Amino acid sequence: MSQHADDQALDQRTGVAGLRLAKGGDGPAPAADAVTETLPVDRNQAILEAAKQVGSILKREGHAFALAGSVAVYAHGGSANLQHDVDFCFRPEDAGAVADTLRTAGLSVYAPPEDWLLKADCFGQQVDLIFELAHQPVSTELLERAQQLPVESVFMPVLSPTDLVHSLVAAFSEHHCDFGAVLPIARTLREKVDWESLRRACGSDPMPDAFFYFLERLDVIPPASPHEQREPREPRELKEAPR
Repeated sequence: MSQHADDQALDQRTGVAGLRLAKGGDGPAPAADAVTETLPVDRNQAILEAAKQVGSILKREGHAFALAGSVAVYAHGGSANLQHDVDFCFRPEDAGAVADTLRTAGLSVYAPPEDWLLKADCFGQQVDLIFELAHQPVSTELLERAQQLPVESVFMPVLSPTDLVHSLVAAFSEHHCDFGAVLPIARTLREKVDWESLRRACGSDPMPDAFFYFLERLDVIPPASPHEQREPREPRELKEAPR
């Protein structure tokens, strides 16, 4: 688990000495010392700076992507108490091009043992480049449902609230089932999520179903409608409800 800023000096950075900052376009990269002096000490702010930087680079090069994870929750109005990394999602067929773009900008990008994402480093913060969410490849339709929202001063596509919660709930399993981490997110986004669509997408998978029951008992969401089918079936991709 990553340490907080007061436990780990933020000036111990890798892969940023040659970073071409998005604001500078194609100009020369700043010296490593200059980057260090301008970076925030607060860990949450450092994560936001990394998200802004990578999002700006991907926007500038015209990549199809969406912000995910705790920074996406923040963009939708959630708490600024962020997790240990930044998450972006994109289609599997775009993985090579995204990696090339970030390497050209001066970031280190590598493939971890997991075969559903790449990892990068920006300003000493871990950036996950995810091309499979909720056990399904990231699709064009999912990215098209993303909403243009500001991450502080930078607008970028952010997963819709329903897709965002789905990506968290569908990841529950016998080995990873931390309801406490997702509960505050569900509470924050409760009015923005299409819960019926989310239930249909998860089917009767036991872990998501248990979480929905948990939310019902806490009066976060209403009970399932009587007409909702809860028979076991294959999960399917979400279809955002008409607005």
